[in-house]
Amino acid sequence: MVLRKSWLTMRGLGAIGLLAVLLIGPTPVQAHEVNLVSTLFSIGEDRQFSAEIRLKGSDVDRVAGTAIHDKASDLAKSDALAASEATIRAYFKEHALLLGVDGQACPMTVDRMIAEADHVTTLVSWDCSAIPGEIVYRSDILTAIEPTARQIVVLGDDVDAGQVQLTADKTEVSVTGPPPRLFDVVMQYTYSGIMHIFIGYDHIAFIIGVLLWASRVWPVIKVATSFTIAHSITLSLAVLDVVDIPGEIIEPLIAASIVFVAVENFFSRNMERRWKYTFFIGLIHGFGFAGVLKEFGLPSDALATALVTFNVGVEIGQVAIIAIFLPALLLVERGLRSMSAGPAEPQIAADGTAAMPRNAILIYGLSGIIGLLGVYWLVERTLL
Repeated sequence: MVLRKSWLTMRGLGAIGLLAVLLIGPTPVQAHEVNLVSTLFSIGEDRQFSAEIRLKGSDVDRVAGTAIHDKASDLAKSDALAASEATIRAYFKEHALLLGVDGQACPMTVDRMIAEADHVTTLVSWDCSAIPGEIVYRSDILTAIEPTARQIVVLGDDVDAGQVQLTADKTEVSVTGPPPRLFDVVMQYTYSGIMHIFIGYDHIAFIIGVLLWASRVWPVIKVATSFTIAHSITLSLAVLDVVDIPGEIIEPLIAASIVFVAVENFFSRNMERRWKYTFFIGLIHGFGFAGVLKEFGLPSDALATALVTFNVGVEIGQVAIIAIFLPALLLVERGLRSMSAGPAEPQIAADGTAAMPRNAILIYGLSGIIGLLGVYWLVERTLL
């Protein structure tokens, strides 16, 4: 009997480990790995083009082999940037090209490099006056080393700017052709919203943590709806510059919210009231989503479309995570239950609906993992 209990405990711990892998994923624990390049094009007269190319200092180091990013402060160092300009300039001349239809490259000049907080902005220009016909921008600035990276390219001034997204599979865009279609904007921002949720491990940890004790569908719907409404409000307010709260405040609060829901799982199993505080925490997470969307940039001619479709993408990703993780959790619990005491009868809730009993050891184990992740992110965002 003792041996059987010990074996079941080991199987329970193994199940916790399996679900932790599903929760965290195989990639390193990073809350927001944006992998993003932003490029703003200006189209002048006589086929003269200029652009501001912006990416994180740490990404400059990754692509150019420099050392301008200070890990302690997460800032790009101006003095190190000045010493590395020749190396960075050479890299951009190979990976950010304007080309004619025959493949002839427009002469490129790197005019200036500026360290701005944790980013580096590189000002470049091209002279395409001697190259006839259509001109395309071909770039793999970050995808050359990171296939999952994206480059947002804004074409034109603030009045009629169009916007496209370059990836490892799509490395070219015409800078002289017609602006992107509305459908392209919709697909681009929906995809970006989905991907942000899938790489936003802190948001995933919060969503799963707050739903671990759920045994019926209705509380899940209430929590998910509450979180959605709340973060949609603050996402919109922040992106439209109605409310602006620095990331230095928001990111630690997001980490603290993860610790909160993990700790609460040890003291309360009541899912009926969680939608209430989830709403207030969702307001905080919305500012985090807004920070990422601002990094992507918003096309002025399709602002509402981009904002709405990004949010729709976030919701699709959120629903997908819930739909994958909770059934997996219940499946593991059913297996553990059948090995220990046979199938359990559903419990009847106060409203007459059926609810399956939960495995406390499994829930506590996952809550502990989520709590430790929250503490790690909290320390990382405040002290490191």
